[in-house]
Amino acid sequence: MKRALLVCIAACVFSLMTATGWGADTTVKGYVSDSMCGAKGTNEGHADCMKKCLSKGAKAVIVTDGDQKVLTVDNPDVLKGHEGHHIAATGAVNGDSIHIESIKML
Repeated sequence: MKRALLVCIAACVFSLMTATGWGADTTVKGYVSDSMCGAKGTNEGHADCMKKCLSKGAKAVIVTDGDQKVLTVDNPDVLKGHEGHHIAATGAVNGDSIHIESIKML
């Protein structure tokens, strides 16, 4: 009886995690920008401005295509060399932030 209850609880927890996206990687498409410029930096020519803003304390962000949502990047080192680029980033999205696992240029 205890074993059946534990299996049921584990199945419920797994279903909840799957339904809410916990543990699942998501791919978002957008431009690499900085927190000072945000959606205004969604173009290839923004690279130099972004580097200046980052040196002044801004955070690296991804501005998503379509809805222009600004996602703060938890591990910004993966974006080195991608300043101002249009990318597809795969990783764990948690609220308004993303932890990137892989990047693909678009």
